Amino acid sequence: MTAALEIAGLRKSFGKTEIIRGVDLSVGNGERHAIIGPNGAGKSTLFNLITGRFPPSSGTVRLHSHDLTGLAPFQINRMGLSRSFQITNIFPRMTVFENVRCSLLWSRGYRYSFWNIVSRSRDLTEAADEILEQINLTQRRNLPAGVLSYAEQRALEIGITIAGGANVIMLDEPTAGMSHSETDYIVDLIRQVTDNKTLIMVEHDMGVVFGLADRISVLVYGEIIATGRPEEVRANPRVQEAYLGAVLEAEH
Repeated sequence: MTAALEIAGLRKSFGKTEIIRGVDLSVGNGERHAIIGPNGAGKSTLFNLITGRFPPSSGTVRLHSHDLTGLAPFQINRMGLSRSFQITNIFPRMTVFENVRCSLLWSRGYRYSFWNIVSRSRDLTEAADEILEQINLTQRRNLPAGVLSYAEQRALEIGITIAGGANVIMLDEPTAGMSHSETDYIVDLIRQVTDNKTLIMVEHDMGVVFGLADRISVLVYGEIIATGRPEEVRANPRVQEAYLGAVLEAEH
């Protein structure tokens, strides 16, 4: 399988504290890959290294064989990688429609211009409305994004994430803090909007992980201790000892 994302020898230290300790990982095109591990394992730091928010201490990250070292987050985004965050990241005072339309501007050719009136652009409006329909928020189109329910705000953020046309989508704990029904709604949405795309997600809900992921990597203390299909990871004695056994026991 051709790799969408390749990580080799990735390390990150803050002062004398090493958080990511030599991560190697390859995620194939079209794969849904989950990264799991205990709190403090370095999962969000790894996401931040991949997306350019933090510079690595050493190692490389490649997107479709292109080295991302030294690139800013917006440059990486324009190369086809987009992400969401643990904390919902939307414009609460703008309408749901305006949030999505903003995220479409660059990919649709709108640059820094004072004379383009985006409200008159039919293709931009149609594209935004298509995404709203895809994320089931058409009925909320004209509401301020800040009044949406928590699950709807997460759905909107996913819509913003995919709006730029990225083919690699990274989601950081997309179902955190949700009820069972909200989780089911978001999982169905993720499955739909990442069809034919590469998905990399950090998630603590093992039901979500085992239901969505083609492969799983387990990160513990900054190192990947196992990668494989869900059934392989579930049966791995080292994973059970370090993380999974305690999680599954707590869930029951």
